[in-house]
Amino acid sequence: MVTVVDTRARHPEKAHRPDTPLLRKPEWIRVKAPVSKGYAETRDIVRAHGLHTVCEEAGCPNIGECWTKRHATMMIMGDTCTRACAFCNVRTGMPKPLDPAEPQNVADAVAKLGLEHVVVTSVDRDDLPDGGGQHFAQVIRAIRAKTPTTTIEVLTPDFLRKDGALEAVVAAKPDVFNHNLETVPGLYLTIRPGARYFHSLRLLQQVKEVDPQMFTKSGIMVGLGEEREQVLQLMDDLRSADVDFLTIGQYLQPTRKHAEVKRFVTPEEFTGYERTAYAKGFLMVSASPLTRSSYHAGDDFARLRAARRAKA
Repeated sequence: MVTVVDTRARHPEKAHRPDTPLLRKPEWIRVKAPVSKGYAETRDIVRAHGLHTVCEEAGCPNIGECWTKRHATMMIMGDTCTRACAFCNVRTGMPKPLDPAEPQNVADAVAKLGLEHVVVTSVDRDDLPDGGGQHFAQVIRAIRAKTPTTTIEVLTPDFLRKDGALEAVVAAKPDVFNHNLETVPGLYLTIRPGARYFHSLRLLQQVKEVDPQMFTKSGIMVGLGEEREQVLQLMDDLRSADVDFLTIGQYLQPTRKHAEVKRFVTPEEFTGYERTAYAKGFLMVSASPLTRSSYHAGDDFARLRAARRAKA
């Protein structure tokens, strides 16, 4: 049985969209409901520090597993995005002003959770002169001051028409700079209408130009109607921009008002994508139905660093 969710209260801006079909999930995409003690402890720490997480706001299917391990992905600059992408379950509207206490609150939560690796992402803040670039930098510096050994991965917006934003984030020295392409260029008009594929690609390339030693990362969803050849071309585009890490996961439709799942990509196809991506030169690849940008990000990064040390 398919559960239909009424999102008119949460997403009034999407109410005008026609309903789309909901495909029944195959066995390999189903997850258990979060009920563990660790999940409850993580939730309480996030609440106590007044923070938002992409795990909750985007309805991530891995929240039970990750929060059981006290792994939470911090979503800064509020819970309201200035864009309305067709795949995303985050609220759209006019955001509130930035919270000046947020950088320290994030750092305190990272320390309380005991995170060895933290992923910090955000909503799009097109309303801000710098798109939130300086706020990202403040969060990075606050975490460094509180827990110096924690590795930091940022998953940023595209900072479209926000000069200097990227440079501010890179100057704060995160360990990994992530920006997701999300899908192939031919689907941008319907799936990611507020963004520009080649701008996002150029953003990742610019990170390397500013700091050649910084790891860069990007991710996409599949099952939106893309063709395999388009995914392979996207891999080539990312390698041309010298991107190091790649994640590929199955798109899951949050509600009937969001873009529909055209098909569920099989685990075998994901394995094929992973092998191909490694052959194209990516240093780290995660490709599976449940892969998300921050899913096992800390473990993947730790393995890469260990392998590099072993070769040194």
